[in-house]
Amino acid sequence: MIDPKLPSIDEVQKLGSILGMRLSKDDASSFREMMRSCFYSCSQLEKLPEPKPAVKYPREEGYRPEPKENPYFAWQRKTCIKGAQDGPLLGMRVGVKDTICVAGVPMSAGSQIINGFVPDVDATIVTRLLDAGAVIAGKTTSAGGVGTTTGKFATARNPRKPTHAPGGSSTGSAAALAAGDVELALGADQGGSIRIPASWSGVCGLKPTYGLVPYTGVISNEITMTHPGPMATNVRDVARMLSVIAGPDPLDSRTHGVKPTTTDYTASLRKDIRGLRVGILQEGFNQAPWTELGLVGSEPVVDQKVFAAVDRLRDAGAITTNVSVPMHIDGVHIFNAMYNEGNAHMYRHANVGTNVLGFYNTKLLERAGWRDDPDALSAAAKSMLLTAEYLERRYRGRYYARAQNIRRLLVAAYDEALAAHDVLVMPTVPCRATKIPTGSVTPQESVAFAMQMINNTCQFGVTGHPAISVPCGVDDDLPVGIMIVGKHLDELTVLQVADAVERSGSWQEL
Repeated sequence: MIDPKLPSIDEVQKLGSILGMRLSKDDASSFREMMRSCFYSCSQLEKLPEPKPAVKYPREEGYRPEPKENPYFAWQRKTCIKGAQDGPLLGMRVGVKDTICVAGVPMSAGSQIINGFVPDVDATIVTRLLDAGAVIAGKTTSAGGVGTTTGKFATARNPRKPTHAPGGSSTGSAAALAAGDVELALGADQGGSIRIPASWSGVCGLKPTYGLVPYTGVISNEITMTHPGPMATNVRDVARMLSVIAGPDPLDSRTHGVKPTTTDYTASLRKDIRGLRVGILQEGFNQAPWTELGLVGSEPVVDQKVFAAVDRLRDAGAITTNVSVPMHIDGVHIFNAMYNEGNAHMYRHANVGTNVLGFYNTKLLERAGWRDDPDALSAAAKSMLLTAEYLERRYRGRYYARAQNIRRLLVAAYDEALAAHDVLVMPTVPCRATKIPTGSVTPQESVAFAMQMINNTCQFGVTGHPAISVPCGVDDDLPVGIMIVGKHLDELTVLQVADAVERSGSWQEL
């Protein structure tokens, strides 16, 4: 139990200085007395019981696997937590991204700041998986960005081609699936952190509609574009997993008012797609390098593989037409402003894993004190904090606010295109997996490696539309993914088209 201590007069003066106030000793003494009642209430709160989600299934903390057992560095920790003795996922092994709480199992979230923290709660989605009979096989590596070299941990490798990156930040979840270690995995996505590793590693990954899958017990970043979601080696298992983890959670205000259209997403599978309208998003293809943003350009082979997948959908009876959403390009700018200032706000105020009128993970809040050792932060985190601090001090949050306002125009632009089409398609990532840098990497190179491939993915983190990446071909042992985007809460159609892509031919041979 913590005993909250009233600050000294000197501490009050220092606090005032941080806030731009000039406080005399007398002023500080006066304000200190005004603070006393709040501190008394805080001390009384320490005596009251704090309700927390129940931990329903016994477990041990697991172990750190040796390199021989972990050749692709997909795992931070191995476990064997068995759920219910019956259920739709009975016996299926799940890798859980290491930003998602599993009670009693140490986690790192890809950060030296969090490393070694032991949660006392299961994330809601972990409980739902265990209730469905799944087995938690362990915690998978999380990168510090959407690349795989931003943390101070072993760099995950792509089982399809170990000299290359599996993508991130749900990097270990994708690598564990590609290596055959598990049948299912959990990821979390803001700018593409489920879909990018799915594309590069040759697996399936769905970023659901915002609010469809609860975030309770997941380390949160920019709160308005955080999406936990399912990953698997095939579309059917993604659908099965989504059926289990989707749905409102009274502990997560982001899910309030979000009503799933079904409880069984496998109903979308093996269905005829004749007459379905597929829009080919022109801005998603043939992209030149975006030098100002540090983004790579399109590889011709990636565009070719995705166009070939669209041809197969047309052969199966879908109606395919070109569609233009010019604001797709602007979506990257909206994401950048929201990502930097929004994430920094969560860092600065230690609101990790929290939400208004929802469950606050107080044990995690106590650990998430990055100010105790700011130098331990990754280069990506430092860059984000420095950028956001300057923007907020110089422009008083103007650009985060503008981005939040302008996002409505981006949502409307995609909604207009989706009014005439059932889904939109484009390459998930404009290039195949990049080679992992060898030798020392500068902070600038590390951040560039982490964020250079978000050209098509980050926009749908902003807008909350459901989007899935499905393998559609391979070149030089490196997979290519097609991204399928649908209307809000229309995961059924997104999965239906994804299943049709999967059934159109083995991607390893295309």
